[in-house]
Amino acid sequence: MVDPFFSDHPLKGFFWNTNPHMFRLIPQGHGDIASADWLETPTAHIVKLNIPGLRKEDVKVQVEDGNILHVSGEGNKEEAPPKDSIWHCMERGKPQFSRQFALPDNVKVDQIKAHVENGVLTIVVPKEANRKSKVRTINISSKL
Repeated sequence: MVDPFFSDHPLKGFFWNTNPHMFRLIPQGHGDIASADWLETPTAHIVKLNIPGLRKEDVKVQVEDGNILHVSGEGNKEEAPPKDSIWHCMERGKPQFSRQFALPDNVKVDQIKAHVENGVLTIVVPKEANRKSKVRTINISSKL
């Protein structure tokens, strides 16, 4: 049953189908593409991104401007269906994404490694050995 508040709303079909035997989820785009986790360990930063349906050839991992980790990808659209077919729903489309992460200064960008397994891209960004912070004493005067 349709809520009377939305009964005449022009977008009611976007939120649900009025056919009582069907339901339709609100389109979320490519929400599963490139969802990310970023974990920092004592020795590295580990970034994991979901890239279902993409091959390693479809993905680029780059470091830009010295410390910006840029990960992007674009897959191929599925083959066109036969001419006598009718689409009832098409939400997956052509998978594509672009994500950027600002890396801290203590990383070794020349030693970054990445691999894909079971639709998950894992990027390991090694950290420099613990730098001892330099302590500098500042003299305090009565006038600037």
